[in-house]
Amino acid sequence: MKTIDVTALGELLIDFTQNCLSEQGNYMFEANPGGAPCNVLAMLTRLGKKAAFIGKVGNDFLGKHLKDVVEEVGIDTRNLLLDDDVHTTLAFVHTYEDGDRDFSFYRNPGADIMLKEEDIDDKLIAESKIFHFGTLSMTHEGVRAATKKALRIAKENGCLITFDPNLREPLWNTLDEAKEQVAYGMERCDVLKISDNEVQWFSGLEDYDAGIAFIREKYNIPLILLSMGKDGSRAYYKDFRVEVKPFLQKNTIETTGAGDTFCACVLNYVLENGLEDLTEDQLKDMLTFANGAASLITTKKGALRVMPTKEEVLKLLADY
Repeated sequence: MKTIDVTALGELLIDFTQNCLSEQGNYMFEANPGGAPCNVLAMLTRLGKKAAFIGKVGNDFLGKHLKDVVEEVGIDTRNLLLDDDVHTTLAFVHTYEDGDRDFSFYRNPGADIMLKEEDIDDKLIAESKIFHFGTLSMTHEGVRAATKKALRIAKENGCLITFDPNLREPLWNTLDEAKEQVAYGMERCDVLKISDNEVQWFSGLEDYDAGIAFIREKYNIPLILLSMGKDGSRAYYKDFRVEVKPFLQKNTIETTGAGDTFCACVLNYVLENGLEDLTEDQLKDMLTFANGAASLITTKKGALRVMPTKEEVLKLLADY
């Protein structure tokens, strides 16, 4: 029985987001729960779906806090483990004036990379309709083996496979190694969510359409979603190429979690409508809702705990 809509594997960490300056002129940071896979799941629970997470945090106060937060938003944590020896992974987020950001990771080691093959709950994956993952769980040998085991189990149990490369260059030994693992994910996924800069990096082509064509020809992925930030998004499906403009917010704070929110809305649409015989109008509706949700998360700090509701997204669309 498929009792869980989406199970995701990967990183769960604290995003320390720059908040303000102290009276002494020092940076002040807010400890926001984060990590792309859990951000995706948090949005899915907001949309009424059942979600579960596979990962590892430290058995420290931040790790225990993360576990509490993930449970608070309604995500199944039966396969979220606490590591007694390695602390919870941290990321410091530097936000620029336009809302874009840069990351500094404290992760060598961090608890998320300590996930091992024997930690994987086979039954949990077998119960899932969709298995979702990225590449931060493929940067180190042990967690990479765990990710690939989970993928094998998902394939064996008929799960739809969804993949977001979510490239973070500083976390890789070399970009050649990163490209090899991204290719591994593309070879096995049914739905690919990829950003504009990742397409250019992976394909070596500046033009987005040419880059996507390169990926489609090589990997034959049924549905590819391209996120382009302030330029909106595109869907590539069969003979369709659908583009939808963004919903730009005047009060954007930062863009952390926007891609994850977008990705979750796409997965929600696939859960409700399937992946067979989608029409151009359906793809447009899917992208419109996803763009709207992504724009709302840019008005808040962090992501996991502050995802928009369906009603908030629909109100935004109606106002436009």
